[in-house]
Amino acid sequence: MVDDNELNRLRDIAAPAPAKDAKARAFEAALRAYDQENISAVSQGSVGGLRLTERAQKLWSEIMQKKLIATPALAGLVALPIAGYATFHLLREQPPKFGGDEKITETLADKPTTVKPTTAEPKRGELEKDKKADADVESRDATDALVAPASPQKSESTVAGGAAQQNALERGVLAEPAPPAPTGEFALDGAASVPSTSRARMAAESKLMAPQQPAMAPADQMLPQEENRDRIEDFKTNPVHAALEDPVSTFSIDVDTASYSFVRSSLKQGTLPQADTVRVEEMINYFPYDWKGPDSASTPFNSTVSVMPTPWNTQTRLMHVAIKGFDVKPTEQPKANLVFLIDVSGSMDEPDKLPLLKSAFRLLVSKLKADDTISIVTYAGDAGTVLEPTKASEKDKILSAIDNLTPGGSTAGEAGIKEAYRLAQKSFVKDGVNRVMLATDGDFNVGQTDDDDLKRLIESERKSGVFLSVFGFGRGNLNDQMMQTIAQNGNGTAAYIDTLAEAEKVLVEDASSTLFTIAKDVKIQVEFNPNKVSEYRLIGYETRALNREDFNNDRVDAGDIGSGHSVTAIYEITPKGSGGEQIDPLRYGQASVDNGGVANADEYAFVKIRYKLPNEDVSKLITTPVTSANEISSFDQASADQRFSVAVAAFGQKLRDEDATAKFGYDKIMEIATAARGADPFGYRSEFLSLVRLASALGGNR
Repeated sequence: MVDDNELNRLRDIAAPAPAKDAKARAFEAALRAYDQENISAVSQGSVGGLRLTERAQKLWSEIMQKKLIATPALAGLVALPIAGYATFHLLREQPPKFGGDEKITETLADKPTTVKPTTAEPKRGELEKDKKADADVESRDATDALVAPASPQKSESTVAGGAAQQNALERGVLAEPAPPAPTGEFALDGAASVPSTSRARMAAESKLMAPQQPAMAPADQMLPQEENRDRIEDFKTNPVHAALEDPVSTFSIDVDTASYSFVRSSLKQGTLPQADTVRVEEMINYFPYDWKGPDSASTPFNSTVSVMPTPWNTQTRLMHVAIKGFDVKPTEQPKANLVFLIDVSGSMDEPDKLPLLKSAFRLLVSKLKADDTISIVTYAGDAGTVLEPTKASEKDKILSAIDNLTPGGSTAGEAGIKEAYRLAQKSFVKDGVNRVMLATDGDFNVGQTDDDDLKRLIESERKSGVFLSVFGFGRGNLNDQMMQTIAQNGNGTAAYIDTLAEAEKVLVEDASSTLFTIAKDVKIQVEFNPNKVSEYRLIGYETRALNREDFNNDRVDAGDIGSGHSVTAIYEITPKGSGGEQIDPLRYGQASVDNGGVANADEYAFVKIRYKLPNEDVSKLITTPVTSANEISSFDQASADQRFSVAVAAFGQKLRDEDATAKFGYDKIMEIATAARGADPFGYRSEFLSLVRLASALGGNR
């Protein structure tokens, strides 16, 4: 690629002079054509509507070959003779204009400077250098031809002159208007010749121009890296538990997908993700799975439990818990009352933030029904209402409001959230979807900036029936920790949108599950039978852990499931007597367990799921015993969806550098995922394979 800084320097040398010889004019024409990004037109002999002669085309070809092929050092050698040649002719044909005090006035791009009195005649050494440079240029142009005859075209000359004048203005140099192209060698066809009197007058009135030279950093100098101010919650990987001592595991479900998008963004930028950005459950749940759903809407979801061999450890097994939410048909979906709460603070002024956000929300608007309602609130230093509640049928009005958003100011997130909730209540839809959709890079630096304060604010507002979802944009300033906090406590979801394709997935393809909640406060509790299971560990869900007593406490908040949502949880269990135990047995007696005694001795575990319907405050309970009937004899006999979800779980653990998958290579993950790719209509699984390859290359194929 041509170095733009070098190109500007050559342009400044060749272009400013009002009167140049034929070679300089042809060179200027070639540079002008490059400015117009019309290289193909030059190769066909046309510049700015004027036809180049064959020899002028040859000069262009020589210039471009040297610029495109030569190394930077060679490019410098090419530039020096051209600079010397142009300087020599400028001095020879355009003598400096002397004032009454015999001083030479030079016009600089930044400010005029005065040079001490001196003679206009160049030194002998400089003349010899210029002559040598002139000879070098002329030797390259020895085969140049005469101009091809053509009829004069006044309009084309005007175009050429206007382009030259515009180039001078863009360089910041106040130059004389460029004269019409001359006749003779290297002239542009159709250009009228300049009368000799006019040339003499222009030469007499010319001033020696000294264009500002762009600063060029050394090739080996590294630009300073911007400070990364992403805020990510630290957490430790779930430990291995002895079923005899601690038989019960309790956690909230998690349908967020932000972690997968964040990991993808890191890998595509050529870096392995920070361990704490990898939440394995969010990576697993990013993908749609064809788990068996409920038969009717009376039961919001169905659970399927399987036990299969572990691909990375022959002495353990995986207990795979799959939940599928009821898929509400579009015709039965309730009305939606949505408030777009959009961060337009100064930190959003980046291509992958506000511009991407605007495109993403335009996609969502096209998905809504005509009788849905949309409001828009922005915040930056203070909150403001951009669009009062408006029916989605007024699409042009809504899109215009989105398009007119501009960034600037600090981030008054607290004021924005309060105003968004006010508008949501103003157009509240009974038995409908009432949701605030916060789009931000997560930077709250005005108002309540403490995550606990924000949590309390969101908790108090969710009781009104208005839920909140968060969509993160951009890197370097992303407050993922805050996003997770307010989404979890606002009965909503958190997603990270790094591309327009991801926006389409979250806001169009997954719109039903994103907007329409079918069950809230969903908790899972698993009790393991010490007679069958020695140890267990939950893969992921570290930030969603609950106390054992929280399971039956309906005041404790938990995750929600949307229409058609797929949720997966995987335990790695160690069967008793397998030899894979990592914890020594108790020396004195056995800890008390309440697993039902001998009557249920053949069960691996007992799975309990508690949930509330969207408009209810009392939870319901679903239970599933896990027995040998749930076993799958070999990993290959598991369904494609089960095997693919396990591959994603292995990948997430690998990125976190966990001990369990330390000896399980990326090649094995690729093998499992490739074989289990199955139907992939949107290419999500194919993209996953490419991410595994990237991680393998960045991690040294370990």
